[in-house]
Amino acid sequence: MAFFDLPQIELERYRPERREAPDFDAFWSSTLTAARQYPLDATFTPVDTGLTTLDVFDVTFSGYGGQRVKGWLVLPVGRREKLACVVEYVGYGGGRGLPTERLLWGSAGYAHLIMDTRGQGSAWSVGDTPDMPADGGNPFFPGFMTQGILNPQTYYYRRVFTDAVRAIEAARSHPAVDAARVAVMGGSQGGGIALAAGGLETNLAAVLPDVPFLCHYERALAVTDSAPYSEIGNYLKVHRDHIQPVFNTLSYFDGLNFAARAKGQALFSVGLMDEICPPSTVYAAYNHYAARKSIRVYAYNHHEGGAAFHDREKIAFLRELWG
Repeated sequence: MAFFDLPQIELERYRPERREAPDFDAFWSSTLTAARQYPLDATFTPVDTGLTTLDVFDVTFSGYGGQRVKGWLVLPVGRREKLACVVEYVGYGGGRGLPTERLLWGSAGYAHLIMDTRGQGSAWSVGDTPDMPADGGNPFFPGFMTQGILNPQTYYYRRVFTDAVRAIEAARSHPAVDAARVAVMGGSQGGGIALAAGGLETNLAAVLPDVPFLCHYERALAVTDSAPYSEIGNYLKVHRDHIQPVFNTLSYFDGLNFAARAKGQALFSVGLMDEICPPSTVYAAYNHYAARKSIRVYAYNHHEGGAAFHDREKIAFLRELWG
């Protein structure tokens, strides 16, 4: 696909009005308070992977509803002091994968916690955390985007975003981690989850969302037919009378609203030919981001964004931040 969204000069100043429910903060405060009624009980079980420069731990902690969520913690061998930590969230349909797929950040000298995404992990990488039965009760278009979508209390991403905050708490609970130096990151869905985590847990050093998903839903549905946003459009194509409740629910989960609350220094990335997460939706979140920020633009790239080139940028960003 060639350039299809707004010209870059317009993207740079694209800052649409946010759709935000008046009880947004109360909703998330009560959600996290309820989750914290369950002991975090984070466990870290050593795993023999055959790697000689990295230690790997099978992580389990209590997320939304006390449900046990999986992850990996990767640490460099020979560490002598507490480490800055990167908490990573995974793209749509993927899970935590295998430890040997996640070597970059431990090799760069950081603690690295990868959170499994509940109910996912069957499309392109394996996962090990089932989702609790969706309690919304409404039929949904295949995928995750419309599960429980008629009410913010029952929406799928309420559970995922809660898990994301608890993953930060789990990382901070490990004795090798410097709790004051934690960053969150991810690509696509993982980038959207990172934005949510950055808006809900504002005591973070950095937020690094790559080509983030879950931002500016109305715009996304207007300019792209690509999945996963198309799951919502296909649902509304059938449920013609559900437009208002659907967008009311989505307002509680929009990356723009989390970006407006974030405090950590941010490094975004965007592909200007990205038809999955259109550039205007990324820039909408970026331009609403409340703290110090920068963005790397990959003009001729699609949803892959900067890939390894952007990994290099993120390593330099964190090295400058933490030394």
